[in-house]
Amino acid sequence: MNWTRRLALLAVPMVLAACAYTRLQSPELSVVDISLLRADLLRQDLRVRMRVYNPNDRELPVRSINYEVELAGRSFAHGDSLGDFVVPARGDTEFEVNVTTNAAGALLRMLTTSEKGSTEYRIRGKVQLSSGMLRTIPFDHSGQLQLD
Repeated sequence: MNWTRRLALLAVPMVLAACAYTRLQSPELSVVDISLLRADLLRQDLRVRMRVYNPNDRELPVRSINYEVELAGRSFAHGDSLGDFVVPARGDTEFEVNVTTNAAGALLRMLTTSEKGSTEYRIRGKVQLSSGMLRTIPFDHSGQLQLD
């Protein structure tokens, strides 16, 4: 019985640490810039620059970020980040991805529905961590994209 109590006392801090780690807040992703690399009628190659903010008090070792971007309420692009990176505790990091899409319709809708040089965007997906007990953190963020 004494051995069982000791084991239980040792397990309590580990369980509490695991619970604290699984309560990570979702990172916030925002689109910083979209650059057109090449375009024709049926295909556009874009470079999307994104910022990921970590609201947690511990760094996030990111293996990948899988995401979908909507512009003006319509699916615009999806993809994955390239390469591992670390987002500092209560800090942010920017990363770029190349996206190929047939966005002519979405861009036209975006330009015709935009108000005062901006349009709504939504980005959602999941962050895959390279270490820790919790390996996937979902996110869903909306905002305004400036069209300059």
